[in-house]
Amino acid sequence: MSDQAFLYIALGAYFVGMIAIGVFAARRTKDHEDYMLAGRKLPPWAAALSAGASDMSGWLVMGLPGAIYAAGLIEAWIAIGLTIGAYLNWRLVAPRLRAYTEVSNNSITVPSFFENRLKDRTRLLRIISAVIILVFFTLYISAGMVAGGVFFESAFGGEYLVGMLLVSAVTLSYTLFGGFLGASLTDVAQGLLMMTALILVPIVAIANVGGFGEVGAAIAAASPDAVSLTGGEGLTGLTLIAIISAMAWGLGYFGQPHILVRFMALPSAQSATPARRIGMTWMVLSMTGAVLAGLVGIAFFDQTGGGLDNPETVVLQMSQVLLHPIIAGLVLAAVRAAIMSTISSQLVVCSSALVEDLYRVVRKTPPGGRSLVVLGRSCVLIVAVVAAVLAITPNDTILGLVGFAWAGFGASFGPLILLSLFWRRLSAWGALAGMVTGAVVVFTWPLLGTPVYELLPGFVLALVVSVVVSLVTYREDDEIQQEFTDTTTMTVAVQKGEEPEPTRAS
Repeated sequence: MSDQAFLYIALGAYFVGMIAIGVFAARRTKDHEDYMLAGRKLPPWAAALSAGASDMSGWLVMGLPGAIYAAGLIEAWIAIGLTIGAYLNWRLVAPRLRAYTEVSNNSITVPSFFENRLKDRTRLLRIISAVIILVFFTLYISAGMVAGGVFFESAFGGEYLVGMLLVSAVTLSYTLFGGFLGASLTDVAQGLLMMTALILVPIVAIANVGGFGEVGAAIAAASPDAVSLTGGEGLTGLTLIAIISAMAWGLGYFGQPHILVRFMALPSAQSATPARRIGMTWMVLSMTGAVLAGLVGIAFFDQTGGGLDNPETVVLQMSQVLLHPIIAGLVLAAVRAAIMSTISSQLVVCSSALVEDLYRVVRKTPPGGRSLVVLGRSCVLIVAVVAAVLAITPNDTILGLVGFAWAGFGASFGPLILLSLFWRRLSAWGALAGMVTGAVVVFTWPLLGTPVYELLPGFVLALVVSVVVSLVTYREDDEIQQEFTDTTTMTVAVQKGEEPEPTRAS
């Protein structure tokens, strides 16, 4: 049997497995809340692994190793910033958001939480946040589809368009019917596959090169600045800006809807603690493997006398050279898993924005639960088609596309989430002003041509605007104050390891 046949067998088995999980989830999806949030019964291990897998996307196995291979360890500051941001997100946001969304009228989407938390009677906060979700997630999903096309080109020498459409079609098939549960369960399988591949490939590559000593010597000969966290130029002003910009990626975690809904889907606020431990273990192992794969790739390709036209394919190329075809096929499946896990989660969030936060706001008498499920599936299809059209002719790297969408959510929603959870005096007008400020800054900042990542100024300015406008427009509301107090009481009890008392909403 040829090597190519082994690759196709491994990928075929992976596709069948993902679709089977989607069918399993579809049979357990009975109503609209099941489709959007798995009935708030997602186990901690599933929430943790699905949050990680849907978060990282093709960036983890293609973008990050490629950036390390091309520029060295200075790009590792992104991984460091993300790890810190993820830990703080699990530690601070997860338990309180889970509690607050239940207390505040059982909110099942991020926009509905904003509206319910701040008692926004104008509905503007919900509508505009839903529009922001649709804009940035369509771009984010398109980035995943681009990664699928690049993957197909590199792994099989096929056409970019064929690969992009294939990834899109398979992901759409299980997301369309399985909804949030299908996306989450497939994410668990895909997350484990990604972590295994990122640990296996660099270990085998190190052994092939001749051990750590040989790897170090080869890197020093080929690219001596690659092992420097400052790019070999010392801590200059430009280097410091680059490090701060890279670390700023961690701020984005507080505003990513596809991660936040995993917190909201937990069975209880107490579940955030075991989920955090599982999720951070997965993340540290996977990030370490991705960075190591990029570094070892420098030594490996220098030793073999080859090079890479596209640095983002470093893991793919090493796996095909070093591993048995069936194992290499599973590594390729892991790359595809990274891409598909994010696309599926984001499609579900886009569907919820269209149905729960736009359609149900406009329609005075919403249809029954099953009708909403059908409508939700239709919206998944629409968003996927739009994203695929945008992905036909990509004009940026995977990391560049993901970075822009990540900044959009981080700046628009991050400050608002933190203030909603931890500051009593946030007003609806303050939240709206801050959210719009964050989105506008992310779109316009790159036009200035500065080296600062747009997430950082967007986040800071959105935070300042939210606070200033809230101080001017805040009006006391007894219901808001009581819900804030109930959430605080519940969260404090969880932190002490006590059983929280039932709230009015439960």
